[in-house]
Amino acid sequence: MRRVTFDLDVLRTFATGMELGSFAKAAGRLGRSTSAVSAQLKKLEQQAETPIFIKAGRGLALTEAGETMLAYARRLLDLNDEAATAIHGTELAGWVRLGLQEDFGETILPDVLGQFSRAHPKVRIEARVARNVELIDRITSDRLDLALAWNDGSVTTPHSEHIREVPMCWVGPSGDPRNWRASADEPLALASLEAPCLLRTAATNALDRAGIPWRQSFVSPSLSGLWAATVAGLGVTIRTPFGLPPSVQPLVPADSGLPPLPSLGLVLHRSQAQSDPATARLASIMLQAVHNAIPAY
Repeated sequence: MRRVTFDLDVLRTFATGMELGSFAKAAGRLGRSTSAVSAQLKKLEQQAETPIFIKAGRGLALTEAGETMLAYARRLLDLNDEAATAIHGTELAGWVRLGLQEDFGETILPDVLGQFSRAHPKVRIEARVARNVELIDRITSDRLDLALAWNDGSVTTPHSEHIREVPMCWVGPSGDPRNWRASADEPLALASLEAPCLLRTAATNALDRAGIPWRQSFVSPSLSGLWAATVAGLGVTIRTPFGLPPSVQPLVPADSGLPPLPSLGLVLHRSQAQSDPATARLASIMLQAVHNAIPAY
C-alpha cells in the first residue's frame, strides 16, 4: 500500500470548514481565497484516493470516508498544535482557576487538562465543577479566571464569548420511548436538578404552554443522581444531547407527545478583559475541545 503523508494545512482547512459549516467562512478565517480552499479540498480527496464529499442539495455532506477523515484530521491537528506549544510554551508558569458545568466534567475536562499539562507542566490548574449560579458568581467576584457555562440569555458578564447554541431535549431511560408518552389524564413525572435550574425552567414553561400537567417527582443536586432517577423510571428529565450516559436517551417530541424545547447558549466567561498567557492558552484549548466534542446544530 502506498504510504500517504497528509498535508496539515489542508487538514486544517478541512476541519475549519466543517466546524464553521461553510468553506467560504473557513477561507475568511484562514486568510485564503475560496479558490485556494477549493484546491486544498481537491488535494485532500486526491491524497485520500476516495470521495470525501457528496452533494447534498446546494451544499456538501461528508461520505463515510469523509467522516473518518474528519475525526483523524482533528486528532492530527490537536497533536500538531500541542507539539508546537510544548516547544515554545514550557516557560509558561502560574496559576489558572477554571470552572465548568458538570456536563463537561467527565468528557471535555480530562482531555483539556491532559493536553494543557503536557505542554505547560509549570502551570498549576485549579478546576471547579459547579452549577451556573456559582460559576457566574465566582467569575464576577474574580474567584475564577475562566468558566464554561450554559446561558439562556438572562445572565451576562463583561468578558464573555458565545460559543454556540445547543438544543435542549427531553431525556428518558434507554429502551422503549413510548413509556414516556405525555398524557392529559395524568401529570408528567419530572426529575430535575435543584432550583435554580435553566433547563428545569425551560421544561416547565414548555409544558405549561402546551397544557400538559406535570409534577416534580425527583430533585437532585447532581447529574449522577438525576441519571439514577431517570433510569429508575422516577421521571423524565431535561438536558442537552451532550454527555448523556448510555443508560438514558433523548426522547423525540413527536413520538412522546412532549413539547419541543428551545436551544441553550454555551458561553465561555472570563474574569478579565485581557487574560494572562497561561489563562489565554487554556481558554484556546477549551474552545477547541468544545468545538470538537459538540457538533454544530
